[in-house]
Amino acid sequence: MSSLTINSMIRMNSGYEIPRLGYGVYQTPPDVAEDVVSQSFKAGYRHVDSAIVYRNEASCAAAIKKSDIPRSDIFFTSKFYSGSLNYKDAKAAISQSIQTTGFDYIDLMLLHAPYGGREGRKGAWKALLEAQDEGKIRSLGVSNYGVQHLNEMEEYMKELEQERGEGKGGKIAVGQWEVHPWLPRNDIAEWCEKRGIVVEAYCPIVRATRENDPVLKPLVKKYNKTASQILIRWSLQKGFVPLPKSVTSSRIVENAEVYDFELTAEEMETLKLDEYSPISWDPTVASLDR
Repeated sequence: MSSLTINSMIRMNSGYEIPRLGYGVYQTPPDVAEDVVSQSFKAGYRHVDSAIVYRNEASCAAAIKKSDIPRSDIFFTSKFYSGSLNYKDAKAAISQSIQTTGFDYIDLMLLHAPYGGREGRKGAWKALLEAQDEGKIRSLGVSNYGVQHLNEMEEYMKELEQERGEGKGGKIAVGQWEVHPWLPRNDIAEWCEKRGIVVEAYCPIVRATRENDPVLKPLVKKYNKTASQILIRWSLQKGFVPLPKSVTSSRIVENAEVYDFELTAEEMETLKLDEYSPISWDPTVASLDR
């Protein structure tokens, strides 16, 4: 049996650790978020994935502050979105997130999408680097960047290192994408693996749209688990950090009950599907000019 538990962590290239399972709050209303985040803590989660555009950072922070769990034991992520990334807006958004949450620091801040053109993306990354220097953010990353955007990042990180000093171009600690067997993103996963970047998987249970898929049925039957639990387990065994989202109490608990079984190598092979079927937005395909 795998040694994975709900307390398992991965050390990021920033030097900090991130819990292997996260709780997502996408589209969770602010007046609901505090309660469900509190429920997630009772179920064992110690990792909350929010974003500025979700408008529930304050509610998540309230749940964290009201819990009896030390702040240092809870990993909190936010993301900055702009239809046109730039230094000034990113700088302001980071400060606003710190003010909104009331935290001394945010564990992980991601650029939510790659829109804005090369100089805009470089400027937004520079804003993250400065916030990291100031101790406002511990680890940095991106979300929904395609390989073309990631390759470009390596270029302007070298430029920023020349501008800011040795080792000051920054490191991508985490990348977040929609990832599941019907959208495995092998090219992105391989790019990240070569560089020691943690891959986070949103929509890991495919918004429960594959509950009756023939590829899952034998696994559901064999392990007496739900399709969602099988998919979360797949994500964990791939080395990803899945971010299941639910506002239903029983499912919040259920999605964390994935540590008493392990898919075999042969079963993992059956989940290698030659598909590219996103169910969410897909900025990874955007051109570098967008």
